[in-house]
Amino acid sequence: MNIAPPTPKGFRDIKPELAKKRREAINTIAGTLEEYDFEPIETPTIEFADTLKGKYGEEEKLIYEFTDRGGRNLALRYDLTVPLARYVATYNPPAPFRRYQIGQVFRGENPQRGRYREFTQFDLDTVGSNDPGEDAKVIAVVIRCMRKLEFSEAFMLLNDRTNFKDLPAVVIRAIDKINKIGEEGVTEELITGGMSENQAKESVAKIKGLKPTDSLQQIFKILETEYNLKEGSDFKFDPTLARGLDYYTGAIFELKIDKDPASLSVGGGGRYDNLIGSFAKKDIAAVGFSFGLDRLIQTLTELDSEE
Repeated sequence: MNIAPPTPKGFRDIKPELAKKRREAINTIAGTLEEYDFEPIETPTIEFADTLKGKYGEEEKLIYEFTDRGGRNLALRYDLTVPLARYVATYNPPAPFRRYQIGQVFRGENPQRGRYREFTQFDLDTVGSNDPGEDAKVIAVVIRCMRKLEFSEAFMLLNDRTNFKDLPAVVIRAIDKINKIGEEGVTEELITGGMSENQAKESVAKIKGLKPTDSLQQIFKILETEYNLKEGSDFKFDPTLARGLDYYTGAIFELKIDKDPASLSVGGGGRYDNLIGSFAKKDIAAVGFSFGLDRLIQTLTELDSEE
């Protein structure tokens, strides 16, 4: 009997049944985005390593880097957002530029349930506008997509990175894990990182007591008045939501399959007003979201199997 060679760890084949389900979900999401004036682009899978490096904080270590035969330092793209920034700096499209993109991205992390070293992202972004209405549009269209995919309980958690402007990075990274490891786990991590028990508890309490910023309140109002979405039913303020990427500058959001903050996240995003300007050498506002398509399809498959 012939035994085929294995795929590398964290990489996989996708069989017809799953491939069809992926295509159906992609078509549903893409069709919905185009109703909201988003248009498709594509960018290369490989970028110069220097294009990607210095954009992801401590996550930069997960970038797949290599040198080609010409001695050029290249890398597989880590996400679709930094390539978008390079694209906008290159072509300077009219603002606001609303785009979506579907593509493979690569991260050298430990594979686990719903996470692979090669996976598909589905991104949508508005570039060139700091209007909170664009933040609201991104959030609203994502929720609309989830409803069309029959996730009736899908829910968006919202916060503002400016809430953390006076806090050390170690505290921000720890608090972002509170829905996974609990308040006690976060406190222990901060103590292990060098804080006293009192300092750790005070830091956690301070963050839990934060309120929505003026910018978030504007976004909430637009979501309710223009998109008929309800706080508590479709979205909710979460003062402990931090998101790990360093380039976020304002509103941040994370998509859950239901109203339990500890449930599986199937996407996230936020406002990143400084990233594109780092390529274009001028201020360019931007806000976006990325579906974790593999997690989303896995959840759809599990729900279908339960029926």
